[in-house]
Amino acid sequence: MPPFIVLLAIAALILFFAMLAKRQTGKSRRPLRLQSKPVMTAREQQMYHLLQTALPECTVLAQVAFSALVTAKGWANRNRFDRKVADFVLCSQQLHVIAVIELDDSSHAGREREDKERDDMLRLAGYVTLRYANFPTQQALRADIEQLLLKKAGVVSA
Repeated sequence: MPPFIVLLAIAALILFFAMLAKRQTGKSRRPLRLQSKPVMTAREQQMYHLLQTALPECTVLAQVAFSALVTAKGWANRNRFDRKVADFVLCSQQLHVIAVIELDDSSHAGREREDKERDDMLRLAGYVTLRYANFPTQQALRADIEQLLLKKAGVVSA
């Protein structure tokens, strides 16, 4: 094969890949098409109001990214939690975390292992996760938090 044909073939391939790359770049520059969505589902809103009513002396944060609660060295470790979100974080008035609260629904059926991994991850960072499949009464919720605070204070044995 004459060198001229080889050079022509190489030039054609370079041109082809340059045009392909330009087309891909053009696709990524299209305007985003985004839609708003509610911050919480109706069920989560109900739990949020229950937490606020039952524990008025606490601050209730909703939809908290794990990355706001935990950190780790290295991307491999951070990738294990960087897209996870806690339903609620219950804090003292000084914004010290008391507990992470998860409201489980039917979507958690069959995901018990993943939920346990999430809870274990938070436990490693020093947090307690309380999971509720159904709405507790205000009194039960308050009792759960008081019991947790007593354990943290060392008043009650685990």
